[in-house]
Order: sequence, then structure tokens, then C-alpha cells
Amino acid sequence: MNFLILAAGTRNKIVQYFMKAFNGVGSVIATDASELGPAIYDADKYYIVPPISDPDYIDRVLEICKREQINGVLSLIDPELSLLALNESRFKELGVTVIGSSYELCEMSLDKMQMFNWLKEHSYACARSWMDKNVFYSAVDKGEVTYPVFVKPYRGSASLNISKVYDRETVDLLFSHADNLMIQEFLNGQEIGADVYIDMISGEVVSIFTKKKIKMRAGETDKAVSFKDPKLFELIERFVLEAGYRGQIDIDIFDVDGEYYISEVNPRFGGGYPHAYESGCDHMQLILNNLKGVVNEKCIGLYEDGIYMMKYNEVKIVKM
Repeated sequence: MNFLILAAGTRNKIVQYFMKAFNGVGSVIATDASELGPAIYDADKYYIVPPISDPDYIDRVLEICKREQINGVLSLIDPELSLLALNESRFKELGVTVIGSSYELCEMSLDKMQMFNWLKEHSYACARSWMDKNVFYSAVDKGEVTYPVFVKPYRGSASLNISKVYDRETVDLLFSHADNLMIQEFLNGQEIGADVYIDMISGEVVSIFTKKKIKMRAGETDKAVSFKDPKLFELIERFVLEAGYRGQIDIDIFDVDGEYYISEVNPRFGGGYPHAYESGCDHMQLILNNLKGVVNEKCIGLYEDGIYMMKYNEVKIVKM
């Protein structure tokens, strides 16, 4: 039973957790486009691969799957999720399970405007969003929304190129320099992260871990504290099942005056997942169970609240 982690990068903890789960069961293989991706050195074996934009990239990954007799594969970066889903049938031919959601859901998760439209159509509370700045200005004039707002690329991740904007002049300036922007309502509330696993066999939500974010850095959770709310668990389960996600996902949520707003979904392991793992939510074991053909039992909320997570820097020293 062998597992392949693509785009391992700096996610050393994720690789280490898979190594623990597969210890005595099989091998963990990691890839990256650079020999300076530290997480690859925590795996049993690693491969240096072309960038995902290379036309031969998928063929190279499939070659690794054949050579290493891989049973399951996932990626740790957003742009690759759709690529894996698009080629899922090619992996299945080799007996490899792609741990992830459908192509349509991966694309919707990457496209913030598409996600907003889906949430609105399905009556979930979410931040109002606009692609047309003039429609936004009209909403401001009617008193439907107030500054500040966020101006951001409608496709993207890691909180890149996001601006908090306080006036119309700045909106005009930003839109004059880019054509891929959207405007999003500022939600003034407590930001929450949810690490969720949806069983790859049954399609049921089997694990949910929620945390209140205390400090963010470069789009990732730097400090957080675990908490539980049955109302939030129920909302997450309903949303996930209605949308149809599979495998590991990471959800950003806001608590605004007691109402939960769904913000974004990353259909992969989030940067704050180690908080969930160290609190007892071992999603690597859930993945391994699914690869063995075992349906996981529900273990939603089986962790303590009040557990704090604080990130700090480590280094990897390697002689090449």
C-alpha cells in the first residue's frame, strides 16, 4: 500500500503524518519541482518533477505511479487539484485513487465568484461579491454595502494580491491595472477554519475539526484555538453533502454576530491541518482505511476544545 504526495513543498508535517500512518503498511513517496522543497526529504522516497504547467507533467506522475505501485495520490496545492481530477480516469486505470473532489468542484473552489454564486443560489450566508464595479457602486449608493471592502483576483489562493479598500478612488485604481478582479464584502467577525474529511467510499462526512483563528500570515493560520459548536458542525455537514465534496477539504468560515458565513473552500489539506491532527483528528488514517476498502465511521467533534496551535520556524539541513 503506497501513497504519493504531489507538490510537497514546505508541508513537512503532512508528509510526516502520512509516514506514521503508512509505517509497516507501505511507502510514502513525495514530489516537488525543486530539490529545495524540504518536505520531500521526510518521505521514504522522492522525485523531482516538471512544473504542473509542463505538458508532460501528468505523464511523469503516472510513470511514478507505475514504478512505485502507488495506491493513492493527492496534491497539496490548489492549481493541481483540477488537473488531477481531470485525469482521474487515467489514474484509475493504474489502480490509483485520487484523494479529492470532482473537477467541477475543484474549479468552483478556485473561482471565488463561482463559489459566491453557488452559495447564494443554495441560500447559504456568504460575503456579497461583485465582478462589475459599477453594480457595486450602485449597491453602495443604495446603502446595501459600505466600505471597507476587499478587492482581489476572482481566481487565486494563499491570499495573494488582496487589497482592503476604503474608497471608490482606490477601487477605480485597482481595476484600471487588472481585469481579473472582484469586489467582496468585508465580514467583520471571528474567522474560523474547518478541517473536514469526507469518506471516499460512502460520501459521508466522517470528521470535522473547527478552530478560531487568532493570527493569520500569508493566507495561512499562524495561531488558533480549537472549539466546538454543534450548530456549526451541522452547517458544515449540510453544505459539504449538498455540494458533493470528497476526501480532505479545508473551509474558511466567519462568525458575524452569531451567524456563520461560509467564505472559501480549499479541496486539500490546509496549512493549519496539523492543529487538527495533534488534537486527535487523524485524517491520514481515514485515507488509508479508504484505500484498504474500509468505510470510516463518523468521528465528528472527537477532540478537546481549548487546544491552542502556534506555528514556529524549523529548518531542514540536507547535503546534496
